[in-house]
Amino acid sequence: MEKRSISFSPPDISEDEINEVAETLRSGWITTGPRVKEFEKRLSEYYHTRRTVCLSSATAAEELILCIIGIEKGDEVIVPAYTYTSTAAAAIHAGATVKFIDSQPDSCEMDYDAVEAAITERTKAIIPVDIGGVICDYDRIFEAVKNMKNKFKPANELQEAIGRVPVVADCAHAIGACREGKMAGEIADFSSFSFHAVKNLTTAEGGAATWRTVQGIDDEKLYRQFQLYSLHGQSKDALSKTQLGTWEYDILGPWYKCNMTDIMGAIGLRQMERYGGLLERRKEIVNRYDSMCDELGLKHLIHYGENHKSSAHLYMARVPGIDVKERNSIIAEMAERGIACNVHYKPLPMMTAYKNYGWEIKDFPNAFHYYEEEITLPLHTQLSDDDVEYVITNFTDVVKKHL
Repeated sequence: MEKRSISFSPPDISEDEINEVAETLRSGWITTGPRVKEFEKRLSEYYHTRRTVCLSSATAAEELILCIIGIEKGDEVIVPAYTYTSTAAAAIHAGATVKFIDSQPDSCEMDYDAVEAAITERTKAIIPVDIGGVICDYDRIFEAVKNMKNKFKPANELQEAIGRVPVVADCAHAIGACREGKMAGEIADFSSFSFHAVKNLTTAEGGAATWRTVQGIDDEKLYRQFQLYSLHGQSKDALSKTQLGTWEYDILGPWYKCNMTDIMGAIGLRQMERYGGLLERRKEIVNRYDSMCDELGLKHLIHYGENHKSSAHLYMARVPGIDVKERNSIIAEMAERGIACNVHYKPLPMMTAYKNYGWEIKDFPNAFHYYEEEITLPLHTQLSDDDVEYVITNFTDVVKKHL
């Protein structure tokens, strides 16, 4: 078989996106403007929420969510040990103390019993992560926060209205995923999405925040708060200031600068029109990879089931019984054959920044065991059927040497 070059996750950009960006550049309006507003509207329609705020990244979205909830120094935020740094970093940026939770045995999901046990009077948010595009067990998460609501001490009007620890979903991988008839975005109290270049739906960089309506809280007021936090606390956005005679504005707080541009919104609008087909192609590839893994006796994420459908963002396979050295050897052998593989994720307690906070991986044995067996295969819509077959043939050949 002739050697191919298989990238891990290149963006899928068509002439539609390119033309829309060109029109945006010609329009003279390239920062936050009409295209971002339209993108926000279509996103909310897609995952059934009333409002969405588009921002510069999912990390910014999560950070603003935590700020709007009212996270302060001394508060605790519960985060899985098995995730990317942005999940924890946003909580740290907001001033919180992170409490890492180990994974369940043989899973990348948090141990929900441990989550419930970790809730204290200082806990002000839980951040589950929909890794690979597979939605977490939010029924169990909500059960946990309701069971412990007597420990919740609200510090502001929003916290009082929620009445328990808020659930803030990290849906960076999960746009288009659903569980029991509900879309990622309409399940948790607040949700953040990523449109980074490696994501299923991209705006090059970018992200979004959305939320479920909270009884007694005005959605438009929340939207306005997000706008203020994302634009320096400026009382008028640039679009409003262009109206004749309306230059004057106020600064209501010394806040952040993390808005999305219309150039990014233009890409997102055209990506959304194609997204149904992109998800279907990902499903086709996942099904072929599943057949390979099942035949080899490998473990993998379950992307599709009776009550859930994944966005198929990552194909995370595991080779039972291998260690980190063997896993890295498999990845190196795949690279020699022109196939880029990855690992999702190296648990955060293994990273220097988090070790400096005092975390040790020995306290998270399930997360470490999942990590040492995990290999992520290329999964994207630039793969042809022949490319997929090339990955399957070579991965099968390489892995058999290690079984």
